[in-house]
Amino acid sequence: MKRLIYFLVLILSVFTLEANAIEEINQGDTLSLNDCVELAIQNSPDIEIYKQYVEVNDARVGQSKASYFPTIGASVGYDYANNENKYRSNHSNNTTARVALNQLIYSFGKVLSQVKMQKFYKISAEYDLQNAILNTANNVKSAYYGVLAAKANVDIQQANVYVNERQYDRTKAFFDEGLVSKIDLVNQEVYLSDAKINLVNAENLYQVAIVQLNNAMYIVDAPDYQIENTETFNFKNNYAEVNLLNIANNTTNADGTVATTPAVLTMQVEKNDILENYKFTPYPYTMKESVERAYKQRPDLLSMEATQDAVKEALNYTKRSYLPDLTGSVGYNWNNNTYYSTNGVTMGAYLSTNNLNIMDTKLRIKENKAQLEIAKKNVEAVKQNIYFQVQKAYINMIQLEKNIPLMQTRVKQTLENYELADARYEVGLGNFIELQDAKENYNNAQRDYVQTIYNYNVALTNLQTAMGEK
Repeated sequence: MKRLIYFLVLILSVFTLEANAIEEINQGDTLSLNDCVELAIQNSPDIEIYKQYVEVNDARVGQSKASYFPTIGASVGYDYANNENKYRSNHSNNTTARVALNQLIYSFGKVLSQVKMQKFYKISAEYDLQNAILNTANNVKSAYYGVLAAKANVDIQQANVYVNERQYDRTKAFFDEGLVSKIDLVNQEVYLSDAKINLVNAENLYQVAIVQLNNAMYIVDAPDYQIENTETFNFKNNYAEVNLLNIANNTTNADGTVATTPAVLTMQVEKNDILENYKFTPYPYTMKESVERAYKQRPDLLSMEATQDAVKEALNYTKRSYLPDLTGSVGYNWNNNTYYSTNGVTMGAYLSTNNLNIMDTKLRIKENKAQLEIAKKNVEAVKQNIYFQVQKAYINMIQLEKNIPLMQTRVKQTLENYELADARYEVGLGNFIELQDAKENYNNAQRDYVQTIYNYNVALTNLQTAMGEK
């Protein structure tokens, strides 16, 4: 009963998706994760193939039910005979017509077993369709999160370019004032060039991620579009304006030192984004609960169980082959020949077996029993695989879930260290290497944090897929 309820929910969800499905992507559209999944389901050739398998099995169910309906037979014939010998010769003309209606009255359960068997095969095909949809959704989600991660990394690298540009302006101003050496200025030029190269590489990876998402949605030549953040990947992609400090306009103190105003924090850009805007909710289910949900929901398991039921009905049908069929018939015959003409109605009931071969039936029963055992073992194997798939996915997801707050702390710590290094360098207490190390550590911490969020979302998607949840 639970399996039937789940199946009906799955079918209803597919119809709902199709009813609300986005038809195409237009220039400048902003797509949600559900939009992308719907487009993939709509465009997937694999899903269309599985839909046709459902149609095939639906037709077979109807074919098996056809035995409950009567069959009609009709024939018309004409015979001419001419016989001659040395004593006499004769000829005759004979015209016949017949129409009959035959109806199966009772098959001792054979037809019922056939109908049930085909229904179970149809259910299996429908679960195979759901499994194809599940896998398609998994591919889209992974690609979707890949785009979000790539976009976040572009933003981080863009912010890094802003920071290095500001750092270069400040270092050059210090150099012009004679406060730093030429090597510091040259090194900063190198860091700025590296930041720009990293930005170009990040933008390239973003374009590759878009291509992978388009491929997952089976869309060729897609126009430019944006995608929305999700509940588990909700970074903001906007940045505050960076105000650069013009060191050259500062005044000089009586002791000859530069009178600097408090440094305009280079981290204004990042502080408005990566950490403060991310909302994280821990996964609500235990390992045991996840496995139990998977056993109830996995389409491939439910398909295999339906196949097992179909094989069981095939065995019942074969066993009932020993039993006869009770049929009824009503017909009308007309015969007209050279000598007389007759017509009449015939009616009858018959108890018969159709070419029963006891040895063949016995061996087919043996074959069906073996197939049933195979089906049972397949169900056991799938359940075992599901357990290990869920276990592996759950462990990966939990590990990454634990890493998220640690990575958040790391970002905060490296940001604080960078703020201190930036302020120290601003007033001449810190050196250039200390500042660059702090900046690189903070930049790397942000990238690692985004990568952790991406890995977590992929792991969560894999766990949901392993549980049969789209």
